[in-house]
Parts: sequence; structure tokens; C-alpha cells
Amino acid sequence: MNIAEKIASELNIRISQVESTIKLIDDGNTIPFIARYRKEATGNLSDETLREFGERLTYLRNLETRKEEIIRLIDEQGKLTDELKTAIEKAEILSELEDIYRPYKQKKRTRATIAKEKGLEPLSNIIYLQNDKRDINEIAKEYINSEKGVETIEDALNGAKDIIAETISDNADYRKKMKNLCNKEAVITTKATKDEKSPYEMYYEFNEVVRTLPSHRILAINRGEKEEFLKVKIEKPDEKIIDFIKQDIIKDKTSQYNPILTETIEDAYKRLIEPSVDREIRTELTEKAEEKAIKVFGKNAKQLLLQAPIKNITVLGFDPAYRTGCKLAVIDPNGKLLETATVYPTEPQNDIAGATKVIEEFIEKYGINMIAIGNGTASRESEMFISDLIQKNKHEIYYAIVSEAGASVYSASKLATEEYPDINVSLRGAISIARRLQDPLAELVKIDPKAIGVGQYQHDVNQKKLTESLTGVVEDAVNSVGVDVNTATPSLLSYVSGINKTIAKNIVEYRDTNGSIKQRKDLLKVPKLGKIAFEQCAGFLRIFGGKNPLEVTGVHPESYEKTEQLLTKMGYSVEDLLKNDQLEKLREELKKIDVKQLSKELEIGELTLQDIINELSKPGRDPREDMPKQILRSDVLKFEDLKEDMILKGTVRNVTDFGAFVDIGIKHDGLVHISQLSNNFVKNPSDVVSVGDIVDVKVIGIDTEKQKVSLSIKDAMNNK
Repeated sequence: MNIAEKIASELNIRISQVESTIKLIDDGNTIPFIARYRKEATGNLSDETLREFGERLTYLRNLETRKEEIIRLIDEQGKLTDELKTAIEKAEILSELEDIYRPYKQKKRTRATIAKEKGLEPLSNIIYLQNDKRDINEIAKEYINSEKGVETIEDALNGAKDIIAETISDNADYRKKMKNLCNKEAVITTKATKDEKSPYEMYYEFNEVVRTLPSHRILAINRGEKEEFLKVKIEKPDEKIIDFIKQDIIKDKTSQYNPILTETIEDAYKRLIEPSVDREIRTELTEKAEEKAIKVFGKNAKQLLLQAPIKNITVLGFDPAYRTGCKLAVIDPNGKLLETATVYPTEPQNDIAGATKVIEEFIEKYGINMIAIGNGTASRESEMFISDLIQKNKHEIYYAIVSEAGASVYSASKLATEEYPDINVSLRGAISIARRLQDPLAELVKIDPKAIGVGQYQHDVNQKKLTESLTGVVEDAVNSVGVDVNTATPSLLSYVSGINKTIAKNIVEYRDTNGSIKQRKDLLKVPKLGKIAFEQCAGFLRIFGGKNPLEVTGVHPESYEKTEQLLTKMGYSVEDLLKNDQLEKLREELKKIDVKQLSKELEIGELTLQDIINELSKPGRDPREDMPKQILRSDVLKFEDLKEDMILKGTVRNVTDFGAFVDIGIKHDGLVHISQLSNNFVKNPSDVVSVGDIVDVKVIGIDTEKQKVSLSIKDAMNNK
């Protein structure tokens, strides 16, 4: 297999792009670096495409390695033929390859291997070939051997049938045909094992064709089976499969071999083929469902990480609770902790007056203009309390509901202990909630991505693959924004291209010892940050107030000379980036540049030049400013206030493959089913909405008993 050609075909890109990208990956370049600074080589492939590229490259290389190993193992047995070698080399997926290898694999003792030990393989060959015209009982009599445990004709025939059954089971063509039939016609059925309410009630009497089963149903069925609420079965076209094998094996339906082979084929299917193929079908379904779930989780996590920060505000973090009290943390505009407290405005204490006094004192003392309320236990009661407080307060204050997923994980972590050694674990959650509003990316990178809570069935999928995928997502998010090298925590720095945890820690120690880093090349003085790491990380690190104005941009040091040539050609200098009046003029002139022509004059790639132009147009600008802003509230919406046909504004909190969950300000997020997302057909919800989007929704259903609300985006649009 030509791996480059295969990837080019799958991703619909040119072979030259594939070959250049493979070389960049093999040379040790990171995906963020390749995506941002090697666009000419890759043909401008996105970070998402490059991640998929890397996964396929690894898979296909492992497949080729396994092929070589299998060819060697079969050759050592003296059974390798040209036809077999060709079949192995043509295999495109691992399961197909393993099916080909199955007959040659060293097996544990089976009924067939025991029969072979008894000398019955020649008899099985006679029956399988169906050429010997002698009476089968007379033939079988020759294989009776008391010493080997073959006492009767029946013993001999049964042993021979066991050998044939295993041969049929090991036939790769039969398995391939069976899987193809099952993919088209098999139906998955589920039945209840318990007569009680559960989240799996819709699957208590359920069936669906395997090929149309969406990923969220597969994972739900798997979980229901694991928790012993469901019994799962795959109904296959058994007769078609058995008939296909019969037609291939039985030469003459009137011969003495017909009943023996018919019985053997049915035994092979029921006892050997069907159970293993069932497992393979379930495994393949699960792998596809997990892959989809991981992609959904990754896309949601990236949107969450890239939510717009709210800068230059003092925030009161409010971590709601009942008995143990609500934790408060005041955070200044730079993320510094100013003060903490615990108040008890909720049950059982209901100390509204005491809590109001503490918070109003904080507002006066620190000039608080924003309150971030965690969305966990007692969130809505806390929201009502804060809303009433704001209405009565003379200052202009708003609040926002913030996801506190993973806050408790962070609070008890080693990192939180290092950051706040003298602060109680319970108060650290309030700090995290406040900081998530100020800078979601900087705070959320401190938490295991799996704890962010924006996926579906994330605890059921392959955890290793999920971790790898989410780590890549966080890396892409961090590097797309850029990192202030002088204020970033080790957690944030460790996700920068080319920087590991050790180097991140060394950068922080270096600036603590030597003061602020003034220019990117000073990073080469950081222990363990050599030339290779510098090349990978330099463009993603920002230095504000340093020696070179280019270093607040994403322009890589390797392009400084060309960038200065560009500015000189236009009658400007690097210092003009710091002068607002000059910068405005420069922006207008940059819009008029003929990129194609100028790239030739400067001897620089068009894509690289365009990136430089974009960076010069907005030096130091945070790309997250283009993302939807957090909804700020001053009044509360109760579930009882909801009425059908109401139009509300909400924030998309989670996107799954069956719809989107939208926070409209009540206790539980409302569901916009996939059918209600758009007037047009929607195949994938993430094609039309993303986590963090601010959307108008119409209330189309209210379930008072379950406290659930159904919403529609398309009806809200149609009402406009």
C-alpha cells in the first residue's frame, strides 16, 4: 500500500501536500507549528485536518508493520503463497488483515486441534473434497484408533466435522461476506432485564437496523447493557449466510456428503462464526460511536476554551451550596485573589441578611461589577438571591452563570495546592469559577479536559483515545490564541507548541529569578529550551512591553527580516506598530497590497505573507474577541415563568449528535432537538451550532413533572 496515496485519497488533498506533511511530522514538528508556520508545505491544511492526518498516518503505518509481521509468520510455517501474500498486501483495515491471518494463527487447544491430534485430518479432507465414492462409514472405519480415543465410526466423523467447522470458521471470504450482509441487513434488538424506571426505558423494547444506528444510541445501549438494564442481541440474515456457505462448499446435494457438510456448516456458523462476528460487529459499532463522541467532545471543548474573555473587571466568584454554605472569592482584573468568605443564603440557614451584608461590603470595597455563579447544586436558589441583591443595589452589577464542571477536580489538585497553599479546598472552587469568566482558556487548561463536561458518554469511550484527542484540542486552542510568556501559568505554557511541563516550569522560574522576559530570543537562556523547542514555540509566545513590537504578534522570528522589509517598502517601521495614528494608516494600506506580486518581490510564500499582513493589522489583539460574548443577567427566570411560544435568548452549553442543550436561565438546560435546529435538513448539529453560541429559542414544550423544556431555534427564526 502506498500510504501517501491512500491519505491523499481519503482527505481529498494532493499527493505533494501529503508527502511534505509526512516529512514535517517525521522531522518532529508539532501540529500547531505545522498548521501555522508551514502553510506553503501543507497547502494550508487546518489543525483539525492535520490531527486527522496524523492519526491516519499512524494507523496505516501500524497496518503495514502488522502486514510484514504476518507475512513473516506465515512464511516461517512454509504456507505463504503468492496469492496469500497479495491478499495480505491488499488489506486496508486491521480486522480484514486479522481475518486473513486467522487460519495460520497458533490456536489454543480446540475441538479441531484435538481431532487433528487423533489423526482425523485426512478424513476431514476426504469429506470436504467430496470426491471419494466409497461409503463414508467404510472410509471412517479406517480411522478408528482406540489408543487415540477414536472408538467408533461416529467418533471419527464427529472429529472430522470439527476440523471442517474450524476451517469454515477461519475462511476470510466467508467472514467478509457475512459482515457485508450484516452491515446491510442486521438489526440490533434490546429488551429490558428489569421492570423498573431507568434512563434506558426507550430501549426496553427496541430494534433498529445496525447501519442506521446513530452513535449516541450505540453508547446508550452499551451503558444500559453494562448496568444490566438491557439484554442486547444482533439479528442477522442467518439463512442467507448459511446458504452462501453451502453453495460454495457442497458440490452435489444428492451425494452422501451433503447431510454431513450441511450439519457441519450450520455448526460452524452457530458455534464458531456467529459469536465472534457478533463481537466484531459490536466492537466496530462501538469504535465508530466512540470516534464520533470523541470528535463531538473535542469540538465542544475547543469552543468552550475559545470563549471570549471578559477583561478589565473585578469579579466575585460565587460557588453555590446548601448546608456547607456558598463560597465567595473576589478576583481583581489581573486574576489576583483579593479576599474570600463563606455565606449561608440558602437552606437550611437561609441567612439572606448576613450574606447580603458580606457581598455588599465586597462590592463597596473592591468595586465589583460582575458576579460569576457556578451552575452546580443550589445554583438557581443562589441566582435568585443574587438577582434580588442586584435589584436593590445602587451600583450597576451583572451576573453570569458559569459552568463549574471540573472545579472540584481542580480544587483538590496538586496544582491548586501549589497556587493557593493557604486557601481551603472548598474556597478554591469559587476562585476557579471567577477566573473562568475572566479568561476561560487560562483557567480551564488547569483541569483534565475530560472533566470539562461538554460531551456525551465521555466516561464510556476509550479513555486513552479521548485523552489524546482532547490534549490535541487544548494544544490547538492555546496556540491559536497565543500566550503571554510573562503572565502565563506553567499549566498554560505546557500546552504551547514545543514546550513540555519541565520547560514550562523552567520558564516561570527563569522570569521569577531574572524579571520579565523582554524578547523572544531570551527564551534560549531558559534551561532545556534549545533551538528546536525555540523554533516550535517562539511564534506562539507574546511579549508585551518588550524590545520588539513584533513580539506581541504571531509573526515568527524566522520572518522578522521579511516583515521589516515589508514595512520599509511601505514607508513604515516596526516602532509604528505602537503608534495608534500610524497603525490606522498602516491598516488601510495593508488592505491594498497585491499579495501575489509582493510575495515574489520579497521572496516569501503567499500564505506566509498573508499571515504577516493579518498580524500587522491587529498587533496584540486577542482572536477570542470575535467569539460570542457571555450573556450577562441582572434578573432571574423561574421555571414557573415559562410559557409555550416564549422567545428567549440563551447560551449553547453542549452539542451532541441528537441536538443542543441551551441555557435559558432556568435550573436545567433546555434541549433543541436536531429537527428543531434549522429550517434546512441538519445531518450534524455541530454544523449549525457551537458551544458558547448565543441563540434565540422558542419554547415549544414544557414538562412540569420532569422540569424539562423543549426549545426550537428554527421556530424562533421563523417568528422574526
